Amino acid sequence: MTIQSLGVGSGLALDDLVQQLLAAERTPKEERLNAKEERIEAEISGLGQIKSKLSDFKDAVDELRSDNAINGREPTITNPSEDNDVLSADASNSALRGTYEVVVSQLAAGSRITTDDGAFTSSSDSVLSSGTGSLTFDVGGSESFTVDITAGMTLTQLREKINKAEDNFGVTANIIDTGTSAGPRLVFSSSETGDGNDLVITNDTGAAELDRLSTTGGTNNISAANIESARNAIATIDGIEVQSSSNEFENTIQNVSFEVNEVSPKDAAGDFLATKLNIGYDKEGLDKKIRDFVDNYNALIDEIGTLTRYGESELEEDGALAGDSLIRSIQTGLASIVGDSVSASALGGLFQIGIEFNDEGRLEIGTTDYGLGTGEDRLEDAMEDNFDEIASLFTDSDEGIATRLYDFAKEYTSYSGLISLRERAVKDDRDELYDERETLELRMASYESMLRDKYLNLDQTVAQLNQTGSALLASL
Repeated sequence: MTIQSLGVGSGLALDDLVQQLLAAERTPKEERLNAKEERIEAEISGLGQIKSKLSDFKDAVDELRSDNAINGREPTITNPSEDNDVLSADASNSALRGTYEVVVSQLAAGSRITTDDGAFTSSSDSVLSSGTGSLTFDVGGSESFTVDITAGMTLTQLREKINKAEDNFGVTANIIDTGTSAGPRLVFSSSETGDGNDLVITNDTGAAELDRLSTTGGTNNISAANIESARNAIATIDGIEVQSSSNEFENTIQNVSFEVNEVSPKDAAGDFLATKLNIGYDKEGLDKKIRDFVDNYNALIDEIGTLTRYGESELEEDGALAGDSLIRSIQTGLASIVGDSVSASALGGLFQIGIEFNDEGRLEIGTTDYGLGTGEDRLEDAMEDNFDEIASLFTDSDEGIATRLYDFAKEYTSYSGLISLRERAVKDDRDELYDERETLELRMASYESMLRDKYLNLDQTVAQLNQTGSALLASL
């Protein structure tokens, strides 16, 4: 007799009875497992959330651990007019504050060589009527390349061969068609700037026709009037002349570099007008970093609060990690570091730059005047009078707040950190739960088999009794 036929013989609802007995046995155990699974999944999710938020916070304070990130200098450039773009500048964190007047009288340039008037009548002229030759382009004896020339090569073809030479170090050839009796002129420009980096074009074979394309190696080379030497950039800083082989001046002003973009304009009398270069503290950048720090800290504290809160009524659910001691210890540890004093900085602590705790345990730039000014006042004063000390407050290798917060967050978020260890332990609990579910299913299958065997016998016994009773009635 099959499971589906249970009760057919006796007419009793034995199959329903079996299902009810199974449900009575399964339900409390399954509800317990479901509740346990819900709690484990919520814990895994909550730990993942706090670990992610703490990792984001760790990355944020990592930027504050370095002087380069927090102790910046800000160059401010004031040109004679808005139409000018005389120079741009950068300053390292060790640059001293100061204002300088800069005049650019000459930009750096490479050599420029132009073939003489009438050297060619057309860009299709042959540069060598017969035989072979070569031209070597050299700068300062350190850079050179050679172009081979064959009979019939045109001026245009030579230009292309020079520009496409594999070992060309920065020589560009162009043809300018004058449209006059001067004919087309081939112009060689070198990218190697600075005094002494003059381009030299040598007629290697001495072929007379190649003299008109070279500066040396023949008897009738390009005239000196058509050769412009490479030159330095020249500027004056507070009246002191400085030079650079390129348009970049590195460390001319200590720990400051600037690049000149154009020659300074002149006034009506023909005198150069100076550009003002001011090296000051990057107050705006530091102000933003401090406020971002406050926001990042508060975002982490808010996440902790959400995960660990208790519902205020039966209708409001508890947080996934309500009352969790590990998460509470994170909050306590963060607050302890942020509120601690830093002897390495003359400022002493975050309160001196306007940062304080509110009643909810969040940070804020305070609005209350405790006799030292509001938080905004203290922050402004610190940036004006103790700019470098703000960096020490965050970056000191032993006591710096950003340094300690980074190490604290790393202790919890690394692979071997406390949160990661807790995650692995909870996932082990989840694996055990899966084993419990499998055990329950096996037990319920065995229990169902036992019940069906039991009630199958009852069904058959009742069926036989019914048949016997029917036979007796029939005989009467």
